[in-house]
Amino acid sequence: MKTAEILELDDLIFVERSFADLADPESALPALSVRPDGGKMLLDEEEDLLAVAFRWGEQWIGANYLCHPPNIAVIDLFEETDGDIYQEEREVWARAVREYYSEAIGREVGPAIEDIPPDRLEKCADLLREIWGRQDGGRCLDCCCGSGIGSAALRSIGMQPLAFDHDQTLLALGLARGRLEPGETACIDATMASAYFRPAPYGAALMLGTIRSFDSTIWEAIVRDLLGLSRRTLITVATREEVDLIGAWCEDEGRSPEVWENERDVIYDRWVCLT
Repeated sequence: MKTAEILELDDLIFVERSFADLADPESALPALSVRPDGGKMLLDEEEDLLAVAFRWGEQWIGANYLCHPPNIAVIDLFEETDGDIYQEEREVWARAVREYYSEAIGREVGPAIEDIPPDRLEKCADLLREIWGRQDGGRCLDCCCGSGIGSAALRSIGMQPLAFDHDQTLLALGLARGRLEPGETACIDATMASAYFRPAPYGAALMLGTIRSFDSTIWEAIVRDLLGLSRRTLITVATREEVDLIGAWCEDEGRSPEVWENERDVIYDRWVCLT
């Protein structure tokens, strides 16, 4: 369902320029810049504020409170409009907002060149089936998702992925190829994932990245945030040195990692860390 449909509108434009902006309270402040002609307010199932929309002339402008509390001024402004109040499940609205920004990436960003071999998806799916089996409806965070190989593999075993990465060109490729679903995808800094998402039963980072000495602190922050968001976590990397680092970070977080070599793929997902 589209964000505009939830609020019974023909069209809706958000003041936040990107999904990543939703964690910054200042990103919603432009909604207060003009006296509106009408208003709508959306609450979640706990009656917490999810969003507001104000009519400025012929246009409806929205602001989100998915990831930060509202400024009291926005509530006062809505009350002045004598507008309508709606209620929706938080995850339904979150999915619609992710779709809004993912579709913008699909329209505005040129996709990266495909550089994944055609057999990698099945290799990843086979690895996931071996480890987790069939998990119909299981929610799984797909960290550093790239162009969506992990999400497609997770879907193949019945999981519901929530994918995130900071590279818009890779996301555009995944969306164009159908490996990523707009409502399941977000462009964010993975070191800050906990600012945007609630914990999930599962977390995965397939071919996490190339961890080098000069950027290992960034990857460490990503891994630690993913561990904090998921109870069962799977990470794959290319080298033994990288997986040993990840195992040490897992132990620092009180987790007991299992590490082994994956014979299916000697390039992308050669070393596995499960915790």
